[in-house]
Amino acid sequence: MRTIKLFFFSLLFVTTSITAQAKEIKLLTSIKPLQLIAAAVQNGINQPDVLLPLGASAHHYSLKPNDLQRIQDADLFYWIGPNMEVFLTKTLQTRTKPSVAIQELANIQLRHFSEGHEEHDDNDHQHQAGSLDPHLWLNPTNAITIATKITEDLSKLDPSNKDRYKTNLVEFQKDLNITDKAIRHSFTYTKLKPFFVFHETYNYFEETYDIKHSGVFSLNASIQPSIRHVAEMKQRLAKAGDSCIFYEPPVKPKLADTLTQGLPVSVYMLDAMGAEITMNNQGYPKLLVSLAEQLQTCK
Repeated sequence: MRTIKLFFFSLLFVTTSITAQAKEIKLLTSIKPLQLIAAAVQNGINQPDVLLPLGASAHHYSLKPNDLQRIQDADLFYWIGPNMEVFLTKTLQTRTKPSVAIQELANIQLRHFSEGHEEHDDNDHQHQAGSLDPHLWLNPTNAITIATKITEDLSKLDPSNKDRYKTNLVEFQKDLNITDKAIRHSFTYTKLKPFFVFHETYNYFEETYDIKHSGVFSLNASIQPSIRHVAEMKQRLAKAGDSCIFYEPPVKPKLADTLTQGLPVSVYMLDAMGAEITMNNQGYPKLLVSLAEQLQTCK
């Protein structure tokens, strides 16, 4: 894992923040990964805010009165779209200022859950075969598309800083290209064991770096899995042999211990939301590096 960091930071051109006189633009994103991308564009001018608190589900979140006010007050609001943050659909219909659903951008690269993808719990409607996979921020090409759109929008609202936004975009592209090369280099020399996930979140990242999970144990958190279902999952792990299971923070599912008991299976965290990533202009590249490092614990 240190290889990625050493390669990343040895090539990365470190930029210094130059504070500019800025119009106060209130930029709000639904989730932290979008905030990290926006932070790169606004570097040295303003800082973006994020709606969802750490650990909150982007699929199932209950908006509070304060959240509703923040959404209405924001000059620009960015969300993945109705295939991700279902709870925002009605609220955004009454918003008068610009709201951007990333999944609807013309140049965004989208993928769908395939007909042959792993079995899921019957209540996992977000991941039905054929439906849009909304975890699009894990493709670095999409991140550049998102940053480009944010640059265009900010430049219109704050033309006095137009050149700085464009410069920040160029730096973001450079940093991301370096990061991408470092991650590809690291996976070339790392052979992963078979790995399973509790949530089918990582397909864009896996597709980009030519890796693939062996299965998904996607369960409805409010429903206790049947004994038969647990037995079937454990059988799949036993067949895989020396392998890993990755869970999303903040809490390791109790089921992980049940499934791995007596089997040569390790359990690790895999964070696609960047809970522990510092919010600054290097945040998004560090999110990708962190994901690669976490996956490479399974080797």
